[in-house]
Amino acid sequence: MGKDFTLTESRKNAVRSKTKSPTARFRLLSTAAGTTEAGGSSSSSSSSSKGLAIALGAAVLGFGSYYAGSRKDASVSTAAAVPVYGTQEDFKRAIKEMVDTLAEGVVSVDPANLSTHGFSPNVMHAGVAHSVVVYPNSTEDVVKIVKIANKYRMPVIPYAGGTSLEGHFIGHEGGGICIDMSNMNQILEIHPGDSDMVVQSGVDWMEINSTLKDNGIPLFFPIDPGPSATIGGMLSTGCSGTNAVRYGTAKGEWFLNATVVLPSGEVIKTRQRARKSSAGFDVTKLFIGAEGTLGIVTEVTVRLAPVIPSQVAIAQFPSVKQATEAVIEILNTGVNIQCIELLDAAFMHATNVSGATGNKYDVADHLFFKLQGVTPAAIDDGARIVQQVVQKHGGSKFKRAKTQEEGDLIWQDRKNALFTALAYAGGDAKGWLTDVCVPISNLPKLIEETQRDIEAHDIKYLTAGHAGDGNFHSLLTFRNEEELKTVRELVHRMVERAIRLDGTCTGEHGVGIGKKEFLIEELGEGTVNLMKTIKRAVDPLWLFNPGKLYPDGKSSH
Repeated sequence: MGKDFTLTESRKNAVRSKTKSPTARFRLLSTAAGTTEAGGSSSSSSSSSKGLAIALGAAVLGFGSYYAGSRKDASVSTAAAVPVYGTQEDFKRAIKEMVDTLAEGVVSVDPANLSTHGFSPNVMHAGVAHSVVVYPNSTEDVVKIVKIANKYRMPVIPYAGGTSLEGHFIGHEGGGICIDMSNMNQILEIHPGDSDMVVQSGVDWMEINSTLKDNGIPLFFPIDPGPSATIGGMLSTGCSGTNAVRYGTAKGEWFLNATVVLPSGEVIKTRQRARKSSAGFDVTKLFIGAEGTLGIVTEVTVRLAPVIPSQVAIAQFPSVKQATEAVIEILNTGVNIQCIELLDAAFMHATNVSGATGNKYDVADHLFFKLQGVTPAAIDDGARIVQQVVQKHGGSKFKRAKTQEEGDLIWQDRKNALFTALAYAGGDAKGWLTDVCVPISNLPKLIEETQRDIEAHDIKYLTAGHAGDGNFHSLLTFRNEEELKTVRELVHRMVERAIRLDGTCTGEHGVGIGKKEFLIEELGEGTVNLMKTIKRAVDPLWLFNPGKLYPDGKSSH
């Protein structure tokens, strides 16, 4: 257990195909007494810690002056009110310096590549091509890139798995550096005894889980957003997924620490690997949800959970209201539930039409469950309780998957939501997928009012919700600019409706550029100004992902 643990040959080949590194290795390390572990993460120096302390101290002082009545002075105390970036000639010199400084093939100015990284078919916001795309191989490479960006005042936009729905990686008007972290995709260490692992930020969560499974380690990383989402992007957006009802979100304790390159080029590590710490406030969480505006994450220690057997089950309901009432009671029974997903009648009809798995469902509002238990008897007990509650609230046709394969196919229908909606809309239709979240008791009102609003405008849509935590997604389809305008207005009203119901503009997709206009309405001007004060202290030149997350001014609606 104390020796290096080498990837299987098939896994080596899979990882090699994604990276320029000649080998792909991680260490499986024992936690037995007397074993000495060779650290695989970048460690922070005392000067790095001091640098962040100074930056955050400036934030506190700036916010103090804000509350002392000097709001205008505080807003410009650490940076100009309007950031000043370099000229196009400056950017050309910066690109040349990166080419001269970094390894061959790391820097790309191919127009197709610049466009691919600045636009996305999943993002319903105007894209902007980058000036250059850079593929660092190490934290040291990121430091070199950031220092060049400082020298030439060039914006820096991080790019992770490219699954963003709110424009997080769209280029900056006037140009900038896109840092694509896909080459930094190594699993560095696995600590089964501690239920954690150290990874580079370009590793995707599905790769983590397949590696653990392939090597017979009965642990997994439970945060499950869209396929191909990477750890760095997941941390930066504070994402979640279908497992949130049981395991929570990225803003829980699943990211124990992070190695981060600050806008100055300084490298910090946010904390040690211990499961818990009372050493000051949690600096790791400063970067969770910051969307790359405060630092570039290069390594992360992620917490793992034991694999617990589960079984998929479904039930149908006469209405969303009755389904949600059942969810609330099921959660309050304490039964072991991994997932509870709400799928409306339109979704079930579209699934039948698409025929992706061959499953056929009644066209009615449904709940999809994953029942958990360490033994078959425990799952049976939980299923009985769930079925009783379902029937109490008007539900029917409670069905448990008989085999793992059957359960996987049913769950695949849930995960195919985007493709199902587009196939159902047909032709050249596009889809706007958005999410909001409210207290669970307010979810029926939110969904019913939103569905009435959409139907009144003759827009095809599907609804799929993480009912166990009050989060739901609507995918609205459109074919032309007129329909796009209607969809945009529907999405805005959905968000405002959620905020009025004590909810949030985004449950898991993040803010980017798509939701930033709603932050003041949701959080209040004081909270948003505190966020901006921290941003100015850590990134006084406003170089990191400018134009994202922070509202430009007061709410415009």
